[in-house]
Amino acid sequence: MDCLMNAWQENELPLRKWLLSKTGEPSRVDDLLQDLFIKALQDKERYCRIEDAKSWLFKMAKNSLIDQHRKSLLEMGEIAEENINAPIVNLQHCLKKVLLELDDDDRHIIDSCDMNGMQQAEFASLNGLSLSATKSRIQRARSKLRDQLVSSCAVKFEGETICCSKAKQSNDI
Repeated sequence: MDCLMNAWQENELPLRKWLLSKTGEPSRVDDLLQDLFIKALQDKERYCRIEDAKSWLFKMAKNSLIDQHRKSLLEMGEIAEENINAPIVNLQHCLKKVLLELDDDDRHIIDSCDMNGMQQAEFASLNGLSLSATKSRIQRARSKLRDQLVSSCAVKFEGETICCSKAKQSNDI
């Protein structure tokens, strides 16, 4: 036990400084140091046989920091996934409804080119249109779709990206 306490006293300050340089958060450093000390205490017999205690402590500190970082990334990913999925699900339901509200020509070009990936040149050829007419039609149809999404689904845009949506209730209209 003396070997552990001696090594801890010699290395706690350098460990604290190193962890602080990595995290920038004193309270997080305290937590990491406490966890590290507990690990060392739990393995004190093996710890006293280690020739380079300083290296072992720093390696354990690095591993703890990595583990904590991975855990926070997983938690952030779960939160982000929840935040991303809700608007998408709402939008999917509303998009079906809004597409039916468009006129047949607009719905046909959006369905063919945007939803099913048909090339605009192919659409033009199949429908007896010039490529420039097809490009104009799809832009007009997209504009109408966007307007309908805003009015019917309460879609909000950040630039060209949809940030959120909420299907309007019938009493909202």
